[in-house]
Amino acid sequence: MEIILLERIEKLGAIGDVVTVKDGYARNYLLPNKKALRSNASNRKVFEANRARIEADNAARRATAEAEAGSVDGHQIVLIRQASNAGHLYGSVAVRDIVDALHTDGHKIVTKAMIVLERPIKTLGVFEVKVALHPEVAVTITVNVARSPEEADLQKDGVDVMASMFEKDEAGFTEDYDPNAEPGEIAREVDDAADTAEGETEA
Repeated sequence: MEIILLERIEKLGAIGDVVTVKDGYARNYLLPNKKALRSNASNRKVFEANRARIEADNAARRATAEAEAGSVDGHQIVLIRQASNAGHLYGSVAVRDIVDALHTDGHKIVTKAMIVLERPIKTLGVFEVKVALHPEVAVTITVNVARSPEEADLQKDGVDVMASMFEKDEAGFTEDYDPNAEPGEIAREVDDAADTAEGETEA
């Protein structure tokens, strides 16, 4: 389908550009969200008659986004979630969770449509997420997903919590290991206990 863009669309074009897109993309997203018009003689006349107003509205929205960008860019939100010992979440972090956290921190301008999340977050860790405040203004925030505020603080400082946990587990297993023991040999302290018991019996 051929359409007229009413705002800049990444990888498609700028305001007023006439481009061809898949019918489904136009019908399900661009047209209902007023991001484009069907390209025909009537709509081209309407667009040209309103072009100045459309561009002025876009400039105003861009200015608002640019003013907010400074406080949003680089902002870190912390989401506390339950997870398995392997770091997999029981559930996932979705766009709504990120928007709710940003609103709680005072960034009311951010909507679900602005969050660019290719797939839900399903593990613990720190993730960079793009926020398109305007088609021409994008910033990046950090989403810190942890099991507790203490773990979140460690992750914020660059500590890999899951790796640290595995290191502790491995240390626990190796502490009791005697590298000089022969295969099948009973631990020395067990032998000593057996000798003591045998001596008491003889006495």
